[in-house]
Amino acid sequence: QYSPDSVAGADGDTDPTEITFPGCSCLASSCVVHACSCLCRGANYNSLCLRPTGEEEEYARPVFECNAMCQCGESCQNRVVQRGLQFRLEVFKTEKKGWGVRTLEFIAKGRFVCEYAGEVLGFDEARRRIEAQTPKDSNYVIAVREHLHSGQVMETFVDPTYTGNVGRFLNHSCEPNLFMVPVRVDSMVPKLALFAATDISAGEELSYDYSGRFHNLPIMNREQKSLEEDNRWRKPCYCGSRTCASFLPWDSSLFPTP
Repeated sequence: QYSPDSVAGADGDTDPTEITFPGCSCLASSCVVHACSCLCRGANYNSLCLRPTGEEEEYARPVFECNAMCQCGESCQNRVVQRGLQFRLEVFKTEKKGWGVRTLEFIAKGRFVCEYAGEVLGFDEARRRIEAQTPKDSNYVIAVREHLHSGQVMETFVDPTYTGNVGRFLNHSCEPNLFMVPVRVDSMVPKLALFAATDISAGEELSYDYSGRFHNLPIMNREQKSLEEDNRWRKPCYCGSRTCASFLPWDSSLFPTP
């Protein structure tokens, strides 16, 4: 079933459509930094493009867009991901990777492309679904972990197997042209937004790194050793990039121990 936005999963643990954030009181058509409560961490976008993390910033800033409770207008520059898909995309059959997605028009670096939408699940339901899969089944469940300054880790699990959008057809690449950013609009449940990592030409296949390492911290030696031990359980990668790791990323936390 197609849904442009994420929905509450079968376990009902989390409702991503619930509005829990207060809105800003800006009366201008577009909010400005320091005058808007939604932009207290600085501007998120510049001419629809995600503002890159500065060299002096060690970590990515959280992205909060203006929401349904805000006084600003629909044309506010801090409303990008919530407007949804703006580019013409095409789902097509690839040679080795099953279905894939390509763009039918040029996409500039930093532009929002699409959301990875599906059922938002709790950990227990996400793990139950993973355990019920056979080796032949496609795994669409994604686990996103955000590390907070307090040391806590926020986890979001999204499964577009039964309900989702075009994002479910995006393939992995070890040298992707998209990267994922959790963007919050109405609540702490993030939209898993995919942005262009570079200028993308019309006809080019769209891809992102399933592990989230692109634009994130490099892999650690201990984690690399764990991945090598799990290689026999992993699926081959056919991205064809120069730095291909040979296998699709593996997150053992959701899988039962062999």
